[in-house]
Amino acid sequence: MSSSNSPTSQTSNSYVEQTVSVLSSVASYMRLPALASTGLAAVLTSLLYFKQKALIYPSNIPANSRSDVPKPSDFGISNFEELYIPTDDGEKLSAFYIRGPRGHKNSNITILMFHGNAGNIGHRLPIARMIINYIGCNVFMLEYRGYGSSTGQPDESGLNVDAQTGLNYLRQRAETRDHKLMVYGQSLGGAVAIKLVSKNQEAGDIAGLILENTFLSIRKLIPSVVPPAKYLTLLCHQVWPSESVLPNITKVPTLFISGLQDEIVPPKHMKQLYDLSAAPTKRWKPLPGGDHNSSVLEEGYFEAMSDFIAEVTGDTPQEKTRLKLLAFDEGDQMEGVEQDNAENHSPQTKGAEEKCIDAKMTDAEVDKACYMSQAE
Repeated sequence: MSSSNSPTSQTSNSYVEQTVSVLSSVASYMRLPALASTGLAAVLTSLLYFKQKALIYPSNIPANSRSDVPKPSDFGISNFEELYIPTDDGEKLSAFYIRGPRGHKNSNITILMFHGNAGNIGHRLPIARMIINYIGCNVFMLEYRGYGSSTGQPDESGLNVDAQTGLNYLRQRAETRDHKLMVYGQSLGGAVAIKLVSKNQEAGDIAGLILENTFLSIRKLIPSVVPPAKYLTLLCHQVWPSESVLPNITKVPTLFISGLQDEIVPPKHMKQLYDLSAAPTKRWKPLPGGDHNSSVLEEGYFEAMSDFIAEVTGDTPQEKTRLKLLAFDEGDQMEGVEQDNAENHSPQTKGAEEKCIDAKMTDAEVDKACYMSQAE
């Protein structure tokens, strides 16, 4: 299922194409001696150097991402808190704390979630909804500075401060201070997660690290995304050197989820990170059909997360369920559907669910079927 089918992915792909075009042009000019001698190359180089934050952290892609942030209630989630958390350097970070089902065996596990370089936390709520309903964990979605409703401007040092702020909040919050913590990062969020875990593994409260489609470093990523710009990698002051940081993580089990059709971060980056990992337990989950933005839709994604969490927290992995993705016409009658986790569903989602569920599905199966049908 290609990510290009969704408006968000189309916008993201358009942004990537524009970035490739700009950087390719700059690199081409750099190779022309005549232009270099006139100083134009220096001007273009300066432009790239000072504008790279806008290229790496496109916080308003898709359009209005700074102002339009979906709420958990928009996805039928009712048991949540909307928070604003201060950082030590004066910013305020928006966040969602979403509770899993009461009484679930994983209710003492909280996932600290870091998203990719575009959009906002609201755009990842379908993923959080799958986690609470299929795995049963709580989810803490922290927004980076300069994204969504958070204040400030994003950069590498600032995002590292934000990540530490989020972890400190969970450690100090009465409800979560004794929870087992999982740190989960997608793409750029994977680099954020790696840095955070490397600095905090000694405390013993981080039970696991989950990485999806992240890169070795920004400098190593540029030649793959924009081949002509390989001459410009030394201009990168936003580095995110995960390949040198990850080997320092020796006390936290790590799951690597790699979409083998990733068109932005070459899958070999993830494989090399896996090989570099010195984690006490490390697991590799390839997704043959997954690209950069749609890996989460691939069969086995949430099963891999669930099994890994069960393994590293000492629980028995839940019995694997066969997720039946059945299509129904508008007139199909849906009877006998049980909502095991009714507290996290609002009436407004019932109609949508009835179009994509089988009466014998569990609530988790319902959620995954609906999430995948919405993405088509």
